[in-house]
Amino acid sequence: MPPAPKADDSTSLWLLPEYAVDGFAAALGGARLLTAAERAALARRPAPGARRRFLGARLLCRHALSATASRPLAHWRFTTGPYGRPELAGDGDGLRFNLSHTPGLIACVVTRGRGCGVDTGPDPAPAGLAPRLAARLAPAERAELAAADPGARDALAAELWVLKEAYLKALGTGLTRDLGSFAFGPRGGGPIRVHDPHRPASRWWFDLLRPAPGHLVAVAAEDGRPGALRRTDLAPLPHLSSV
Repeated sequence: MPPAPKADDSTSLWLLPEYAVDGFAAALGGARLLTAAERAALARRPAPGARRRFLGARLLCRHALSATASRPLAHWRFTTGPYGRPELAGDGDGLRFNLSHTPGLIACVVTRGRGCGVDTGPDPAPAGLAPRLAARLAPAERAELAAADPGARDALAAELWVLKEAYLKALGTGLTRDLGSFAFGPRGGGPIRVHDPHRPASRWWFDLLRPAPGHLVAVAAEDGRPGALRRTDLAPLPHLSSV
């Protein structure tokens, strides 16, 4: 008997700069692809940047899903998880996805049948975030942040923040869970490990990327492995300050 086919353990990360959203949306069909609920959510956002990022994220996930499963853009139907996370309705061709956006950058991660999460943010963290975040971290993370060189502390705070968010989004809980109830170990050049008393840490793989100056992206993938992240940049990524 031939061996069973190996499950697809790759993780696809799609990055779309905010400046490219208008052209990307025009090429895909714009807001006409959105559901009525998505169009209503788009209309509720008063700021042009917030509307642009919301539209870009919803179109990016359709593009990424269609590229993965060879389905038309209009194929996908969505629902909302118990904590507000967008999910595919039905079996969704066995795919899972997650979205994140920050001024200047939109990200989407796609896996097949495995939990996944993505978070984006500025790099380094905005002034003042490090002390506010420290109060919410696990004791080991607070100690690592306190021991960091002052010039590196904001960069470390940014890393911890996006890793925490990506992991909680992958679990489906979002920020309803206490940030101090689990901890990321010091990196030191090795794999990023999470210590979670409620979850087997060996099931999770993390990637931390700086795709362009000023941007930071964290990806969490269940049952991931080294080298399984496949990244697609849909346009050149600019420096954050130029967006």
